[in-house]
Amino acid sequence: MADLELTELHGSLTDRALNSMNFLNEVSHHYPDAISLAAGRPTEEFFALEDLHRYLDLFADHLRSKGYDESAVRRTIFQYGRTKGIIHDLVARNLAVDEDIHVDPEAIVVTVGCQEAMVLTLRALRSGPDDVLLAISPTYVGITGAARLLDFPVLPVTEDDDLAAVVKAVRADGLRPRACYVMPDFANPSGLSLDVDARRRLLEVAAEQEMLLLEDNPYGLFPAWGVARVPTLKALDTERRVIYLGSFAKTGLPGARVGYVVADQTVAAPGGSINLLADELSKLKSMLTVNTSPVAQAVIGGKLLAHDCSLVAANRRERAVYAANLRAITDGLAARFPGGEITWTVPSGGFFVVVTVPFPVDDVLLERSAHEYGVLWTPMSHFYEGDTPIHALRLSCSAVTPVQIDAALNRLAALIADQLP
Repeated sequence: MADLELTELHGSLTDRALNSMNFLNEVSHHYPDAISLAAGRPTEEFFALEDLHRYLDLFADHLRSKGYDESAVRRTIFQYGRTKGIIHDLVARNLAVDEDIHVDPEAIVVTVGCQEAMVLTLRALRSGPDDVLLAISPTYVGITGAARLLDFPVLPVTEDDDLAAVVKAVRADGLRPRACYVMPDFANPSGLSLDVDARRRLLEVAAEQEMLLLEDNPYGLFPAWGVARVPTLKALDTERRVIYLGSFAKTGLPGARVGYVVADQTVAAPGGSINLLADELSKLKSMLTVNTSPVAQAVIGGKLLAHDCSLVAANRRERAVYAANLRAITDGLAARFPGGEITWTVPSGGFFVVVTVPFPVDDVLLERSAHEYGVLWTPMSHFYEGDTPIHALRLSCSAVTPVQIDAALNRLAALIADQLP
């Protein structure tokens, strides 16, 4: 039996980002009786098995309407498919209807979840040892982990930093910032959003500094009631500075594992030919996953067709659940912590609230919380670089009921009270 040393394997296997993703995915399984305010998964309240059959039938009818005979319909859904995907035309319609983003369907690559979209994009952009990725901090651990797999250094940019000054400083150090990763709508983990002026300024900086922006938008369809949606960076983008990372995990079906990337930038080859960046990403995808499951794509395509390609319309019930739950968390925190020692964000939508406390929050405390108090949450330390103690935790409102929220906040309040001096 051959044994291996961890030090002989890729360095990412010991990286904190990869360990974070595994830890956060597994901790709920170790404490099944604990109420989880940790998972950022969508509500399961409206899952219906019969929808899968309906969506498949709708997509098959869609293919027939395009002139496919029965053998071609079966082949499209059952066989290996086109690397770029078989629903890119429907994704383009969805983007036009819901986001006012108008792109050629050929600029879209349908991926195995948004995580693959991140990997493909970062792999294409990382061309030399001086390349770095900037990311608004605190940062979604999935992009950090994907970068680690590719040996792509990530440099955090705080929300108070002047991005242009950061870019110039990084270049002065001999490095080349290829892009800046940002989640402008109800970000994971902070829950915060950028107003339209901040978005326009980001685009101006990207143009001035000749840099790309990677816009990740899994939560943009879930503003609280009475909150107007703000245009995405991509909708405001007139110079193709934005690579748009999309997902149907929160708005479609998480189990389908279907995402996409909009990469309408042009790429000039030495011989003079010009291709879309999406074409280059599809080459990488062909060696990574070959294609995205056509069956899964057909289910998502059917859901889009069922709602005239509007996921805003498809998610009205879900939006109501998230808005009510978000209010229940922030109101519940206000009722339990009337003083100023414990503070929290009050996001205008999305899934997440960040609670700041006067003591360090780490995985050890999380395990104690789960074991002794029966409540799960996420230490914010998972979303920062370095080992500096972080005095904050993230609560998710998406996969719980109001009754569970009330009980979970009681348990969290007891934990915090026992931690205070």
